Amino acid sequence: MTPLSALVLSLPTRDSTVRMRVWRALKGTGCGVLRDGVYLLPREAPTAATFADVESQVRAAGGFAMTVDLDFRDAAQRSHARALFDRSIAYGELVARMAEARGVLAKAGKRKAETAVRKLQQAFEDLAALDYFPGEAQAQARAALEGLRAELRRLYSHGEPRTASGRIKRLDAAKYRGRLWATRKDLWIDRLASAWLIKRFIDKDARFAWIDSPGRCPKSAVGFDFDGAAFSHVGSRVTFEVLMASFGLEGDPALASIGAAVHFLDAGGIPVADARGIETLIRGITQKARSDDERLSKTSGVFDYLYAAYQGN
Repeated sequence: MTPLSALVLSLPTRDSTVRMRVWRALKGTGCGVLRDGVYLLPREAPTAATFADVESQVRAAGGFAMTVDLDFRDAAQRSHARALFDRSIAYGELVARMAEARGVLAKAGKRKAETAVRKLQQAFEDLAALDYFPGEAQAQARAALEGLRAELRRLYSHGEPRTASGRIKRLDAAKYRGRLWATRKDLWIDRLASAWLIKRFIDKDARFAWIDSPGRCPKSAVGFDFDGAAFSHVGSRVTFEVLMASFGLEGDPALASIGAAVHFLDAGGIPVADARGIETLIRGITQKARSDDERLSKTSGVFDYLYAAYQGN
């Protein structure tokens, strides 16, 4: 079992301010409560440093606080301690909220539906971040969230490509230079990132056409991110990742980091730390931009900065 630490404390009886501050801090850690005044956390938990902060605050206020490492004597003790971190009830409540939201997505309208799904996704990520012993409950909640996101795409992302099967062929970028590239209008994350990737790494002289539907794609254009396009979703990969694989760009760690965020925002899956910030920034740009050309121009700068930052890591 993951090694645990325990914070043992006794708060000063007359200082309600310290009590409230400590309660809020401990609640934010996702700690298990062994009994009143004894709180447990995995030693390597991201929130573990809070124990030291709380310990200092309690001592400064005249109370007692000590952090110790636990050593369980038997399996029963370990099982009891682990049960203190069970998030099943919280996940169950979240899944119920997702089911309720799914039932009204069609009536909500695109903007309200997107907002509702975004809030539920954030709630899931916040809960998962404090789930130190993930199990079936988290898996079920993740599946419910993916179903909710899929329903949102079905209702409001008309023309969203279906996933194709098969192998991704390695292509010669020299044969794709100076081309017209076409994708669906009202650009969002995968199409924006893919257009940036094309212009920056595949075809520096690329021109773009934003089409109403796949059937309006010019015959001379290279299509991407729609059914029947030359480049679209394949297997578990979104279009950005397919383009990377097609043109031998997978070995670039900075591009891989961007690809992970694009995948999560477009198709869900494994959460990525920077994804929410990227989404917020791009959402602001798309809401202010007056055309898809302006969207691409401004978001290309975002991807340039991201690429430079990831190269420096």
